[in-house]
Amino acid sequence: MSHYQKPPELYEGLRLHQNENTGGCSPRVIEALARLRPDQVGFYPPYAAATDAVAKYLDVAPDRVTLTNGLDEGIMSLAVAYLRPPAGGPVPEAVVPEPAFEIFRFDTAVAGGRLVQVPPRPDFTFALDQVLAAITPATRVVFLTNPNNPTGVSMPLEAIRVVARHVPREAVVFVDEAYAEFAGTSFIPELDSFPNVIVGRTFSKAFGLAGLRIGCLVGAPDTIDPIRRAVPVYSVSIAAVVAVQAALGDLDHLHDYLRQVAESKAMLYAACERLGMRYVKSSSNFVLVSAGDRTGSLVDGAFARGVYLRDRSTEPGCAGCIRIGAGIVAHTQRCIDVMEEVLCAAR
Repeated sequence: MSHYQKPPELYEGLRLHQNENTGGCSPRVIEALARLRPDQVGFYPPYAAATDAVAKYLDVAPDRVTLTNGLDEGIMSLAVAYLRPPAGGPVPEAVVPEPAFEIFRFDTAVAGGRLVQVPPRPDFTFALDQVLAAITPATRVVFLTNPNNPTGVSMPLEAIRVVARHVPREAVVFVDEAYAEFAGTSFIPELDSFPNVIVGRTFSKAFGLAGLRIGCLVGAPDTIDPIRRAVPVYSVSIAAVVAVQAALGDLDHLHDYLRQVAESKAMLYAACERLGMRYVKSSSNFVLVSAGDRTGSLVDGAFARGVYLRDRSTEPGCAGCIRIGAGIVAHTQRCIDVMEEVLCAAR
């Protein structure tokens, strides 16, 4: 039986702009949090059991997993480890195929690296030749996202292999797999053959733990070690530790959400076709919609009706585009009703 028979009361309207699981986490997570003892809260958290649970879920050895305070902390720690300019040496470069998660750009700047952006193709398929051309002897990180945010488009795993073979010996390839559960594919099974690749995962999206901040990095111990030294001590809270173990113990909850995401995307595709808007078929829990000159009125009109959509017009190649979260079916239906109301009122 689905846990999502009735949409929950949302504290700030219907949040479809952050790719969150608007149905929330497994009830087992809430039960586990309620069982926390005062001494557990008062002591620094142990990580072995949570690391083992994550490693089992990802089918890797525990020494290949580093827990982080959300995947964002993992990305920042990677930037600090690999993009800080050496004294008297060349400035390390980070290659970012666009459009991409804006944190890649921010963290490169904070660490002192040089950003090298690769423009997108019109159809958002992965621009492998252009990425390879952007790699130089100064490249230290290539940021890849699979599937991509904000487009939802997956890249071929062979493209990751090719990039990993072409980067300098000192460089790493980071593969952001924040939405891997929705795509059903991962580069993790290939990490033994590619020790210069690091995969990032999060439990914010598919598992509904965004408010507790828990993610991880997966890779060869020698490649991960410089990043581990950049991660703050005890940055993952005891609440996140117990929550991720409980979430991984209720995969039925996960599978129900994945089913609803697939149904919601089909609903959004059909609505876009009725409303005369182009869209990109997505491997994630969101859909990028091209609304053209209706973008502003649609985002503002939906906001006024308590539904939050994300205007991605400023992203490279995404002029006139809106990203819409696709999750709980009842929420998607509400979103579609609002979209139709706003666009029909604008005629």
